[in-house]
Amino acid sequence: VQLQAFGGGLVQAGGSLRLSCVVSGLSFNLYDMGWFRQAPGKEREFVATIPWNADAGSTFYGDSVRGRSTISRDNAKNTVYLQMNSLKPEDAAVYYCAAILRSRNQPRRRDVNAYDYWGQGTVVTVSS
Repeated sequence: VQLQAFGGGLVQAGGSLRLSCVVSGLSFNLYDMGWFRQAPGKEREFVATIPWNADAGSTFYGDSVRGRSTISRDNAKNTVYLQMNSLKPEDAAVYYCAAILRSRNQPRRRDVNAYDYWGQGTVVTVSS
């Protein structure tokens, strides 16, 4: 199983980035997906999660990014995306995508320890 995240980079505060994560080696439509981030010296933090069927009612965001970010997925391309707008210096981190076998337990998808597979991360740097 491979999760390859890319799209990170250096952006000015107020700018936007779109992260992508391409998944291989598993049946993508059997998995809910999540994005997490980790800044230096901090714990890995929940960013967003989307269920296997992209049901908007089951798509959730962390408090720090809600209203500024949108998670989406394309099951035909085995890819999950994270569009981030109005970026702030505090958004700087390594961003990881992760996969969890689909479940009706929605709170579980916010839990970093619940995920089955992880990507290698992509670095986002935000200049002030």
